[in-house]
Amino acid sequence: MEMLSLANELKSNDYPGRGIVIGVSEDGKKAVTAYFIMGRSSNSRNRIFVEEGEGIRTEAFDPSKLEDPSLIIYAPVRVLGNKTIVTNGDQTDTIYEGMDKQNTFEQSLRSRKFEPDGPNYTPRISGIMHIENGHYNYAMSILKSNNGNPDACNRYTFAYENPVAGEGHFIHTYMHDGNPLPSFEGEPKLVGISGDIDTFTDEVWTSLNEDNKVSLFVRYIDIETGKYDTRIVNKNK
Repeated sequence: MEMLSLANELKSNDYPGRGIVIGVSEDGKKAVTAYFIMGRSSNSRNRIFVEEGEGIRTEAFDPSKLEDPSLIIYAPVRVLGNKTIVTNGDQTDTIYEGMDKQNTFEQSLRSRKFEPDGPNYTPRISGIMHIENGHYNYAMSILKSNNGNPDACNRYTFAYENPVAGEGHFIHTYMHDGNPLPSFEGEPKLVGISGDIDTFTDEVWTSLNEDNKVSLFVRYIDIETGKYDTRIVNKNK
């Protein structure tokens, strides 16, 4: 698979929707993840990321303008022991609760499917990072309608063992802008990961479409110690 430039992938797509990147830093010492949200409607754009425990949640920037909170207010990131969960919806809680009961990542998602926002039927994208005793692996999932048919749910899980330094995978909700919005297709894209947390954060944020970007979360986790650094960027200030 050809390694793509994450910056170029973002710059060339006005509306990838919500996206998750998971991989390894150039020096091989850090597990890396990024999650961003975008919005076309005023309700979707009226959001910020705020820290909550070891994770984050979305919050209305101006509560007086909040319309329908059902699909836009959730915890995208939660930490369960040595596992970091990153998703684009409230399935974060489903995964957390399922894995806390010793279910696998994939089993935990069996009770969920794509979002009920026809005609888009936005895919649910999820990631799990597992760090233990200096070893790191991760997996990504997408639950999507069958080519826009809400009667069928297609489930895909991609697992990455012994990930390589400087490499990551990128999955997002939409192929590009449109009406209805076309769901992501294929396996997560292989992308390069370069620089420290601040360089990487700046690269992602500045590459996202200026009109549609809303918030960005980035975390670098030390694979040996489990200690992490986090960056949050909100367009609304």
